[in-house]
Amino acid sequence: MLGRVFHYAADVVLVSAVLAGVKHSSGFQVTTAGIPEGPARQTADTVLGIGEKIFDYTAALSYTSSYFERASPSSSPGRQ
Repeated sequence: MLGRVFHYAADVVLVSAVLAGVKHSSGFQVTTAGIPEGPARQTADTVLGIGEKIFDYTAALSYTSSYFERASPSSSPGRQ
């Protein structure tokens, strides 16, 4: 049971990190205005905030790591 809870929590954090990446790359963000005031909205805001922190940490790690390098815009796959 505990393993399943941990798995779901990890999935939620990964999805929120992907949503943070969408926000950083496109400027579009998930709105929580449609969620009624209370614990549900607070939880959604908290989860999205955790995703932002995870994304920022991962981006900072990639800048300092020797395993990553900045690609030039002309060499990106799928661009012409």
